[in-house]
Amino acid sequence: MCGRFTLVTDPDKLVLRFHIEVIPFEWQARYNIAPGQNIPAIIEDKGQRRIGQLKWGLVPSWASDAKGGFKLINARAETLREKPAFRRLLERKRCLIPADGFYEWQQGPKGKRPMRIMLRSGELFAFAGLYDTWTSVDGQKLHTCTIITTQPNSLVADIHNRMPVILKREDEPFWLDRERYDAALLQSFLVPYDPVHMRAYPVPALVGSPKNDVPECIKEITELA
Repeated sequence: MCGRFTLVTDPDKLVLRFHIEVIPFEWQARYNIAPGQNIPAIIEDKGQRRIGQLKWGLVPSWASDAKGGFKLINARAETLREKPAFRRLLERKRCLIPADGFYEWQQGPKGKRPMRIMLRSGELFAFAGLYDTWTSVDGQKLHTCTIITTQPNSLVADIHNRMPVILKREDEPFWLDRERYDAALLQSFLVPYDPVHMRAYPVPALVGSPKNDVPECIKEITELA
Protein backbone atom coordinates (compact mmCIF):
# COMPACT_ATOMS: atom_id res chain seq x y z
CA MET A 1 0.00 0.00 0.00
CA CYS A 2 0.93 3.66 0.00
CA GLY A 3 -0.13 5.38 3.20
CA ARG A 4 2.28 8.32 3.56
CA PHE A 5 4.29 10.48 1.18
CA THR A 6 6.16 13.77 0.88
CA LEU A 7 6.06 16.84 -1.34
CA VAL A 8 8.64 19.34 -0.14
CA THR A 9 9.66 20.84 -3.46
CA ASP A 10 9.78 24.47 -4.45
CA PRO A 11 6.45 25.38 -6.10
CA ASP A 12 8.20 26.94 -9.10
CA LYS A 13 9.81 23.57 -9.83
CA LEU A 14 6.43 21.87 -9.65
CA VAL A 15 4.89 24.36 -12.09
CA LEU A 16 7.69 23.77 -14.59
CA ARG A 17 7.82 20.00 -14.13
CA PHE A 18 4.09 19.44 -14.70
CA HIS A 19 3.40 22.26 -17.17
CA ILE A 20 0.78 24.06 -15.10
CA GLU A 21 0.23 27.81 -15.12
CA VAL A 22 -0.71 28.63 -11.55
CA ILE A 23 -1.19 27.01 -8.13
CA PRO A 24 -4.60 28.27 -6.92
CA PHE A 25 -4.07 27.48 -3.24
CA GLU A 26 -1.53 28.32 -0.57
CA TRP A 27 1.54 26.18 -1.11
CA GLN A 28 3.48 24.65 1.73
CA ALA A 29 6.07 21.90 2.01
CA ARG A 30 4.51 18.61 3.16
CA TYR A 31 6.80 16.21 5.02
CA ASN A 32 4.25 13.64 6.15
CA ILE A 33 1.12 13.54 4.00
CA ALA A 34 -1.49 11.12 5.35
CA PRO A 35 -4.88 9.71 4.29
CA GLY A 36 -7.86 11.94 4.95
CA GLN A 37 -5.88 15.07 4.16
CA ASN A 38 -6.23 17.32 1.13
CA ILE A 39 -3.43 16.64 -1.33
CA PRO A 40 -2.33 18.32 -4.58
CA ALA A 41 -3.52 16.57 -7.73
CA ILE A 42 -3.30 17.40 -11.44
CA ILE A 43 -5.99 16.82 -14.04
CA GLU A 44 -6.33 17.84 -17.68
CA ASP A 45 -9.37 19.23 -19.46
CA LYS A 46 -9.30 19.97 -23.19
CA GLY A 47 -5.52 20.03 -23.19
CA GLN A 48 -5.24 22.39 -20.23
CA ARG A 49 -3.63 21.08 -17.06
CA ARG A 50 -4.89 22.26 -13.69
CA ILE A 51 -3.73 21.56 -10.16
CA GLY A 52 -6.09 21.52 -7.21
CA GLN A 53 -6.62 19.69 -3.95
CA LEU A 54 -8.45 16.41 -3.47
CA LYS A 55 -9.15 14.57 -0.26
CA TRP A 56 -7.06 11.40 -0.07
CA GLY A 57 -9.48 8.49 0.31
CA LEU A 58 -11.87 7.83 -2.55
CA VAL A 59 -15.60 8.26 -2.10
CA PRO A 60 -17.27 7.05 -5.34
CA SER A 61 -19.99 9.27 -6.75
CA TRP A 62 -22.54 6.47 -6.26
CA ALA A 63 -21.71 5.83 -2.57
CA SER A 64 -24.60 6.16 -0.11
CA ASP A 65 -22.42 8.17 2.27
CA ALA A 66 -18.86 9.46 2.63
CA LYS A 67 -17.80 7.21 5.51
CA GLY A 68 -15.83 4.71 3.43
CA GLY A 69 -13.22 7.14 2.12
CA PHE A 70 -10.45 6.07 4.45
CA LYS A 71 -10.76 2.49 3.19
CA LEU A 72 -10.07 3.46 -0.42
CA ILE A 73 -6.75 5.30 -0.14
CA ASN A 74 -5.26 2.81 -2.60
CA ALA A 75 -6.46 0.90 -5.67
CA ARG A 76 -4.73 -2.30 -6.80
CA ALA A 77 -3.53 -2.05 -10.41
CA GLU A 78 -4.22 -5.73 -11.01
CA THR A 79 -7.96 -5.47 -10.33
CA LEU A 80 -8.87 -1.94 -11.45
CA ARG A 81 -11.12 -3.11 -14.27
CA GLU A 82 -12.90 -5.60 -12.01
CA LYS A 83 -13.93 -3.20 -9.23
CA PRO A 84 -17.00 -1.01 -9.73
CA ALA A 85 -15.44 1.78 -7.67
CA PHE A 86 -12.51 2.09 -10.07
CA ARG A 87 -13.48 0.74 -13.51
CA ARG A 88 -15.39 3.83 -14.66
CA LEU A 89 -12.78 6.19 -13.21
CA LEU A 90 -10.02 4.53 -15.21
CA GLU A 91 -11.88 5.56 -18.35
CA ARG A 92 -12.36 9.27 -17.62
CA LYS A 93 -11.09 10.36 -14.22
CA ARG A 94 -7.36 9.82 -14.08
CA CYS A 95 -5.04 12.22 -12.30
CA LEU A 96 -1.40 12.77 -11.41
CA ILE A 97 -0.47 13.07 -7.75
CA PRO A 98 2.90 14.84 -7.50
CA ALA A 99 5.39 13.66 -4.88
CA ASP A 100 9.10 13.51 -4.15
CA GLY A 101 9.13 10.55 -1.79
CA PHE A 102 6.96 8.04 0.05
CA TYR A 103 7.23 6.09 3.29
CA GLU A 104 6.97 2.40 4.05
CA TRP A 105 7.75 0.52 7.25
CA GLN A 106 10.42 -2.19 7.16
CA GLN A 107 10.51 -5.04 9.63
CA GLY A 108 13.89 -5.26 11.38
CA PRO A 109 15.44 -6.99 14.40
CA LYS A 110 14.24 -4.16 16.65
CA GLY A 111 10.78 -3.89 15.15
CA LYS A 112 9.46 -1.84 12.26
CA ARG A 113 11.29 1.26 11.12
CA PRO A 114 10.10 3.89 8.63
CA MET A 115 11.92 4.23 5.33
CA ARG A 116 11.68 7.07 2.85
CA ILE A 117 11.79 5.95 -0.78
CA MET A 118 12.55 8.41 -3.57
CA LEU A 119 14.28 8.87 -6.92
CA ARG A 120 18.07 8.87 -6.78
CA SER A 121 18.02 12.22 -8.56
CA GLY A 122 15.78 13.75 -5.90
CA GLU A 123 13.44 14.92 -8.65
CA LEU A 124 9.69 15.17 -8.57
CA PHE A 125 7.58 12.31 -9.87
CA ALA A 126 3.89 11.49 -10.18
CA PHE A 127 1.79 8.71 -8.71
CA ALA A 128 -0.97 7.36 -10.93
CA GLY A 129 -4.25 8.42 -9.32
CA LEU A 130 -8.00 8.22 -9.85
CA TYR A 131 -10.54 10.76 -8.60
CA ASP A 132 -14.27 11.24 -8.24
CA THR A 133 -16.84 13.69 -6.90
CA TRP A 134 -19.47 12.68 -4.38
CA THR A 135 -22.49 14.89 -3.71
CA SER A 136 -24.38 14.84 -0.42
CA VAL A 137 -28.17 15.05 -0.15
CA ASP A 138 -27.91 18.77 0.58
CA GLY A 139 -25.75 19.41 -2.50
CA GLN A 140 -22.33 19.60 -0.86
CA LYS A 141 -19.59 18.25 -3.14
CA LEU A 142 -16.64 16.18 -1.94
CA HIS A 143 -13.71 15.73 -4.33
CA THR A 144 -11.59 12.69 -3.46
CA CYS A 145 -8.84 10.50 -4.90
CA THR A 146 -6.95 7.23 -4.55
CA ILE A 147 -3.38 6.20 -5.39
CA ILE A 148 -2.87 3.11 -7.55
CA THR A 149 -0.47 0.46 -6.23
CA THR A 150 1.34 -2.44 -7.85
CA GLN A 151 3.82 -5.20 -7.07
CA PRO A 152 7.07 -3.92 -5.51
CA ASN A 153 10.30 -3.62 -7.44
CA SER A 154 13.45 -5.24 -6.03
CA LEU A 155 14.28 -2.21 -3.88
CA VAL A 156 10.85 -1.89 -2.28
CA ALA A 157 10.36 -5.66 -1.94
CA ASP A 158 12.85 -5.68 0.92
CA ILE A 159 10.65 -3.13 2.70
CA HIS A 160 7.02 -3.81 1.76
CA ASN A 161 4.91 -6.09 -0.44
CA ARG A 162 3.28 -3.26 -2.44
CA MET A 163 4.39 0.07 -3.89
CA PRO A 164 2.62 3.04 -5.46
CA VAL A 165 2.63 3.28 -9.24
CA ILE A 166 5.13 5.94 -10.29
CA LEU A 167 4.43 6.85 -13.88
CA LYS A 168 7.20 7.26 -16.41
CA ARG A 169 7.39 10.88 -17.44
CA GLU A 170 6.63 10.03 -21.07
CA ASP A 171 3.44 8.21 -20.02
CA GLU A 172 1.97 11.12 -18.04
CA PRO A 173 0.36 12.95 -21.01
CA PHE A 174 -1.66 9.91 -22.09
CA TRP A 175 -2.64 9.15 -18.48
CA LEU A 176 -4.11 12.65 -18.17
CA ASP A 177 -5.83 12.72 -21.57
CA ARG A 178 -9.53 12.20 -20.84
CA GLU A 179 -10.38 12.04 -24.55
CA ARG A 180 -8.35 8.89 -25.14
CA TYR A 181 -9.01 5.54 -23.52
CA ASP A 182 -6.98 2.46 -24.32
CA ALA A 183 -7.42 0.03 -21.45
CA ALA A 184 -4.50 -2.20 -22.44
CA LEU A 185 -2.12 0.74 -22.87
CA LEU A 186 -3.15 2.31 -19.57
CA GLN A 187 -2.71 -1.01 -17.81
CA SER A 188 0.81 -1.26 -19.22
CA PHE A 189 1.76 1.92 -17.35
CA LEU A 190 0.83 0.40 -13.99
CA VAL A 191 4.04 -1.49 -13.32
CA PRO A 192 6.85 -1.22 -10.74
CA TYR A 193 9.23 1.68 -11.32
CA ASP A 194 12.81 0.82 -12.31
CA PRO A 195 14.69 0.27 -9.01
CA VAL A 196 17.96 1.43 -10.59
CA HIS A 197 16.65 4.98 -10.40
CA MET A 198 15.45 4.78 -6.77
CA ARG A 199 16.91 4.80 -3.29
CA ALA A 200 15.60 4.22 0.23
CA TYR A 201 16.87 5.39 3.60
CA PRO A 202 15.73 5.17 7.23
CA VAL A 203 14.03 8.16 8.83
CA PRO A 204 12.99 9.07 12.41
CA ALA A 205 10.12 7.23 14.09
CA LEU A 206 8.20 10.49 14.49
CA VAL A 207 6.92 9.89 10.94
CA GLY A 208 4.58 7.37 12.56
CA SER A 209 2.21 10.14 13.64
CA PRO A 210 0.59 12.26 10.91
CA LYS A 211 0.57 15.11 13.43
CA ASN A 212 4.29 15.39 12.77
CA ASP A 213 4.69 17.27 9.48
CA VAL A 214 8.15 18.76 9.96
CA PRO A 215 11.52 18.70 8.14
CA GLU A 216 12.88 16.18 10.64
CA CYS A 217 10.59 13.56 9.07
CA ILE A 218 12.83 13.25 6.02
CA LYS A 219 16.15 13.38 7.89
CA GLU A 220 18.33 10.40 7.05
CA ILE A 221 19.51 8.47 10.08
CA THR A 222 22.34 5.97 10.35
CA GLU A 223 22.05 2.39 11.50
CA LEU A 224 23.77 3.38 14.75
CA ALA A 225 21.39 6.26 15.49
